[in-house]
Amino acid sequence: MARVSVPQSPLFGSVAEVTERLAEAGYLASTAVATTVYLADRLGKPLLVEGPAGVGKTELAKAVAAATSSGLVRLQCYEGIDEARALYEWNHAKQLLRITAGQGRESWDETRDDVFSEEFLLPRPLLTAIRRSAPTVLLVDEIDKADVEVEGLLLEVLSDFQVTVPEMGTIVASRRPFALLTSNSTRELSEALKRRCLFLHLDFPDAELERRIVASRVPQLAESLVEALVRTVRVLRELELRKAPSVAETIDWGRTLLALGLDTLDDDAVRTTLGVVLKHQSDQLKAAAELRLN
Repeated sequence: MARVSVPQSPLFGSVAEVTERLAEAGYLASTAVATTVYLADRLGKPLLVEGPAGVGKTELAKAVAAATSSGLVRLQCYEGIDEARALYEWNHAKQLLRITAGQGRESWDETRDDVFSEEFLLPRPLLTAIRRSAPTVLLVDEIDKADVEVEGLLLEVLSDFQVTVPEMGTIVASRRPFALLTSNSTRELSEALKRRCLFLHLDFPDAELERRIVASRVPQLAESLVEALVRTVRVLRELELRKAPSVAETIDWGRTLLALGLDTLDDDAVRTTLGVVLKHQSDQLKAAAELRLN
């Protein structure tokens, strides 16, 4: 069952190429981001991206997949996720039918060999990514939400890009996926997991980069309105809010203003559209007081 991993060409030829191709995919990367993506690809190491929610961690994985014409396999982590949801499980209903059908006609050894075969295996994201022969980006999203035990499952995958199925043997990736893990830092990840990864911390972009991002995603928006939008969002992020506005919400705000036909971000416009970027009533009240909205 084991397959031998063979050398493969890198996805990117240089840091500049990473920047250019991610931009073509709609992701404006800083030099630090482009450099880390290049090194993760060139060294064949997983990339762990930490940072607050909404700074573009998941979008980075999607952009790498789009820029390299790779398939995207996503494992969305959550509290209680287990091996069956992350790695693989057996189709027990189908196995039971097969066992019932074989009773009295064949030995148990024959039945067992059959029910623990490819036909009855249900691959989940980790195994799916390992088995793909086409270029693949494996996104393990919000790994900090999963239990520590799930990190143990990842160690074999991220160390050797292989998965062991006891009944079938070890499956080794014939083509190593580009693995990207994201974390919102809600808990500390294990040192064993971190050792296997390159690390990138993503924070909210500076004003100039955010202006460029909004302008690229909402090109119909006037430059002066983009400027006002980014300036206002940065003021909001300096407040002690339950949830600071993400870059995605800045973009949504721009699209909202465009849809409403607004050409200025005055008090009335902010008051009527603040719910696009602030999703808690307490945050809206605090922002209204800070911005002196009536």
